[in-house]
Amino acid sequence: MTNYDTSVEHCRGRQRRLLEVMRHKGLDLAIVAKIEHVQWLAGPRFAWTFEPAAALGIDGHLTLISPRKVSEPVAADEVAVYSSHRHCTLRNDQRQSCVETLMAALEGRPKPRRVGVEFSCHSPHLAARLNAETIDIEPDVYYLRRRKDPDELARLKKAIAGTGAMYARAREIIEPGITEIEVFNQLQAAAVREFGEMLTGTGNDYQCGSPGGPPRDRRAVAGELFVLDLGPAFRGYFADNCRTIACDGRATDVQLRAWQKIVEVFSIVERRAKPGASCRALFEEVQTHLDEYRPAAFNHHLGHGIGLFPHEAPHLNPHWDDTFELGDVFTAEPGLYGPELRAGIRIENDYRVTETGVELLSDFPLEL
Repeated sequence: MTNYDTSVEHCRGRQRRLLEVMRHKGLDLAIVAKIEHVQWLAGPRFAWTFEPAAALGIDGHLTLISPRKVSEPVAADEVAVYSSHRHCTLRNDQRQSCVETLMAALEGRPKPRRVGVEFSCHSPHLAARLNAETIDIEPDVYYLRRRKDPDELARLKKAIAGTGAMYARAREIIEPGITEIEVFNQLQAAAVREFGEMLTGTGNDYQCGSPGGPPRDRRAVAGELFVLDLGPAFRGYFADNCRTIACDGRATDVQLRAWQKIVEVFSIVERRAKPGASCRALFEEVQTHLDEYRPAAFNHHLGHGIGLFPHEAPHLNPHWDDTFELGDVFTAEPGLYGPELRAGIRIENDYRVTETGVELLSDFPLEL
């Protein structure tokens, strides 16, 4: 077993936290079907091609409905396997088969009257079989997911280490004439070497002379800036940080002035972010700071949480009114854009909220 394997202990702890929500809402049963939520509660990571489920009874009994035999550690009292493929061909009716297997596993247990489900993906197959009042627990699960347990933090740190390897390689190979596709390919390879296994997700921005976007068959040009906003996922957990690199290694005075203004933001973040602090207020302070360069040159969110999904709470964004909480893992990604910068600079760091402030998780060089 490695530090990155499923922790049954921490999964059981997450189940207990969900049980508190169930008691508060008067639920007899909670059923989750999103791959991320099944992993968060039970442990195994399933590919997007499969349709698992997990059912947690108010007595603490967890049933995992799995599309395959489970060989890794699992935090479940019962594992029922449905047929997800036939003679190596994936079935397209997996959700129906999953629900049938789940209902069979629940036979003999007390019939639930109030069941928590995820309204965004609540299956009609399940709705037709439950004959119970359903309550949306998806917002509650998303809230519980904000506090990262040690097993989650270990995987996040490994994902972030992958970005460190990617930036190191980028600084070795970026020069005028290299294509964005070649940079993308070599950076993906660097992350795979760091992980020692396939990525479970990738992203985000690999364009030169542009604020961002997917890689193109386009060559880098001297004087341009290469924005690398990287989000590889390790066993389901997404990193997300950014560095900007001068294609020819010679940033202009204008680019360096903008870079300095951006770097100053991290001192603001590290001074202001702590449990109970307003994310919206932090955004507004940073917006004012970056507007000193030029109003509207910073035109996107300041950051967001990361975990089993690339964008989670807390939201450093004027359209939300979140507050930082102990255990949050979030990004801060100030940027400035304009033709004089060819075409912009974004630098992004990852942080964990501690009792007294924040811990920097992406301690990589910031230079252009």
